[in-house]
Amino acid sequence: MQVHGAHSVKPGSAGHGGPRSADYNKAPVVIFWETTKACALACKHCRATAQPQRHPDELTTEEGFRLIEEIARFPGKPILIFTGGDALMRRDLFDLMQHAKDTGVLFSLSPTASALVTRERLTRAKEMGLSRLSFSLDGATPEIHDSFRGFSGSYQRTMESIREAVDVGLSLQVNTTVSRRNLADLPAIAEMVRGMGVVLWDLFFLVPVGRGAREDVITPRQHEELYNWLYDLGQRAPYAIKVTLGQPYRRVALQRQGHDAPPKEGAASVPTTNDGKGVCFISHVGEVYPSGFLPILAGNVRQQSLVDIYQNAPIFRELRDPSKLKGKCGVCSFNEVCGGCRARAYGFTGDYLAPEPCCVYQPPGSAQDARLAA
Repeated sequence: MQVHGAHSVKPGSAGHGGPRSADYNKAPVVIFWETTKACALACKHCRATAQPQRHPDELTTEEGFRLIEEIARFPGKPILIFTGGDALMRRDLFDLMQHAKDTGVLFSLSPTASALVTRERLTRAKEMGLSRLSFSLDGATPEIHDSFRGFSGSYQRTMESIREAVDVGLSLQVNTTVSRRNLADLPAIAEMVRGMGVVLWDLFFLVPVGRGAREDVITPRQHEELYNWLYDLGQRAPYAIKVTLGQPYRRVALQRQGHDAPPKEGAASVPTTNDGKGVCFISHVGEVYPSGFLPILAGNVRQQSLVDIYQNAPIFRELRDPSKLKGKCGVCSFNEVCGGCRARAYGFTGDYLAPEPCCVYQPPGSAQDARLAA
């Protein structure tokens, strides 16, 4: 199971990108479609709890075509990520990609590094106008990566797939899931990425969902230290760095730039996306969620319009309203650009509006800040 990549943003930025001026009430900037749950791997942190065989109730090719046409109705042309499971397990994947191209929908692909990744398929994807391809690398050694992926030989296959993709001229990103299992290995991975010819390194901060275990989530202090390390790395790395499911990085980046609060609109381009805010996820059976990491059902594209679900479903509307946030996130001056990871809040507390559990920052006016002052 691949974690989800997205479009490129500036070095040192976070989330799924998108300018602060974007109207996330009207449209997402990125839509993930879990085309299938089928995957040959058994990754320890798999969000989807992927399985070896395809589900019989997956969206059909025709339903996929209609979904793509619905995505084209959104203003601003959101990017569609074909993911899974392993999207290459669908025999109609290239038909779906061709329909996206014909419909004017920008698309990316996040497959599993398996035997299905061939030079022929990569070349065909490039010729179809694939905007970005991503592979996951969770360790700088076979021992670490393969233990993540649950398959001996996955590391070698990943490295071969990366080299092949770069060789055919695809725009490539590397995804890395951050957990206690590979935290100490991140500098080595960063150095490896430097020599790969990739354009983006996307770090996904683990959320306890699916197979992702709560005990594998790094501590709040480790989050903060890693955010600062990534900010420094972003100033010198030859590739862009992106932080996913680590929204507090935006606060750290602004503080490092000397801001006690977000600059006024137009003063800086700061990504502001979050679960349900500029982000949308569609499951293999058409279920719509705020993200693949926040498993609260908002509707189903088989019965409802995706545009209507995104714009009007109560959970999406709540997630886009920072005044609904509770605790220290509710009073934080950075909550419009950060807001904490809503999926992680839900994973730890069962309340998607609860404070981000892995953020150490105590904003002025919070209960903790008041106790410290007393």
